[in-house]
Amino acid sequence: MLLSRKAFVTPLVACLCILGLGLLQFPRLQKLLISKQTASLETLNKDIKTENLRLNFLKKMPTFGYDNFIADLAYLKFLQYFGDDEVRDKTGYSLSPEYFEVILERDPRFLAVYQSLSISTSLYAAMPERAIALSEKGLKSLSPSVPEKSYYVWRYKGIDELLFLGNAQAAQQSFAMAANWASNFSDPESQLVANTSQKTAEFLSRNPNSKYAQISTWAMVLNNHVDERTQKRAIKEIEALGGKVITTPEGTNKILFPPKD
Repeated sequence: MLLSRKAFVTPLVACLCILGLGLLQFPRLQKLLISKQTASLETLNKDIKTENLRLNFLKKMPTFGYDNFIADLAYLKFLQYFGDDEVRDKTGYSLSPEYFEVILERDPRFLAVYQSLSISTSLYAAMPERAIALSEKGLKSLSPSVPEKSYYVWRYKGIDELLFLGNAQAAQQSFAMAANWASNFSDPESQLVANTSQKTAEFLSRNPNSKYAQISTWAMVLNNHVDERTQKRAIKEIEALGGKVITTPEGTNKILFPPKD
């Protein structure tokens, strides 16, 4: 009986302690949120400058063999930065490429960051040249099989080149490389990437100004599990090119192309 009572009391005490800590932190959290809402643009810009100095230090500091650890920490910090919509609406996304310089210098095989690089730096910060340059540098450390699914980096690079620079020739080469790398694997995902990338490259080789190719590329952005704001931008661009996005009952997006390219 005593044992069962102890087994009941122990988790109860733990829950009460956690609740108590939460209640103690709540006023502090409220104060932090209020201070962020009322912070002046001057204060926010000072914070940006301070963070930029910190990132510049991280670019130059010795890592003593902890490159991956530093890359992980920088990526977590970037996610916090990028996800703060309220502040980003005031200050913009100019630090996005600075985070990725740190991350990809330390761990160029960190595959997950390349999609974030493309969206945050090309789409939000309006610096596609920086995103492409960082991708090109990172690709020097990649191969078709290392890391797994590295062909996606060529796809993201091609998307940036076509949609944000209008460089159809460079985009065609990037999509062709994505198809080439993906074709080395027999799994359904890789084969799908190989086929769609090859078709996009062929579209661009025949017609560098192909609306179909641009719509298909925006569809790639739309279907990459991006945030709501990016989804809205992709849908808007598809519709401006004459296409239409229909959401199926299953929750997937179906693209209707215009009758003429």
